[in-house]
Amino acid sequence: MGKETVGNTIIGVSMRTQPALKSLLSGDSGPTERVAEPLSNNYFKIRAAGSEGQRSSASILINKMYATRGYMSNGLSGTGQDRYRMTLTANDQEVTIGTLTIGFDNPEGLMADDLFKHEIDGLRSEGRKVCEFTKLAMEASSKSTRALASLFHVAYIYARRIHGFQDLVIEVNPLHVAYYKRVLGFEVLGPERLNRRVNAPAVLLRLRFSYVEEMISKVGGSDKPPPAERSIYPYLFSIQEEAGIVGRLKGMVMDSESQ
Repeated sequence: MGKETVGNTIIGVSMRTQPALKSLLSGDSGPTERVAEPLSNNYFKIRAAGSEGQRSSASILINKMYATRGYMSNGLSGTGQDRYRMTLTANDQEVTIGTLTIGFDNPEGLMADDLFKHEIDGLRSEGRKVCEFTKLAMEASSKSTRALASLFHVAYIYARRIHGFQDLVIEVNPLHVAYYKRVLGFEVLGPERLNRRVNAPAVLLRLRFSYVEEMISKVGGSDKPPPAERSIYPYLFSIQEEAGIVGRLKGMVMDSESQ
């Protein structure tokens, strides 16, 4: 994949002003331009956490949210983005309100291989390209659903649309399996085992990116889900908005490779 890194601000998300959102996604403006409302309670940014300060803020959030659930955590390891790992953050007025890290399969394997190598090797043997999402942490706020949806969608775009990965795996506490099945459509791939990194039990879940693509095309960008819809997919971007983010990310990757 090379050593590309994505520029600092990937998108700006306006909670009420959709035209501003679309202009930012298409790359017509900078990260804080053309917003028809104050950058207060209705606006946040999705960023690649490249600087030491951004990674420190993400680590503080991870440690805080993990501690509230009784999990061990050492925040983010390493000193920055590398060729196989990328951390995204959701930021409100420079305050980090959400974060997740994308891990791309590589010769050294994924973090989930520590417990579930047999199951993940099964996907690899089928020729599937596998990635993982780790270090997910979200502040509990009125923006949490939109911030989580935006973080997930940008991570999906980077893994699926930019690098062609086909499957996502995550390790979750058994108590949270039903939630991830309901809101994103995950399926159980590996049985409960003790994850010593967080000193808690974990189950391996798998999500086919083809399913994500199908759901985005059906309900993405609708904002208000149908009465029977219990997933997070209506809060993801529409297909048209996704295309703008893809173009923006590809441009950032090309710029970084030329430097």
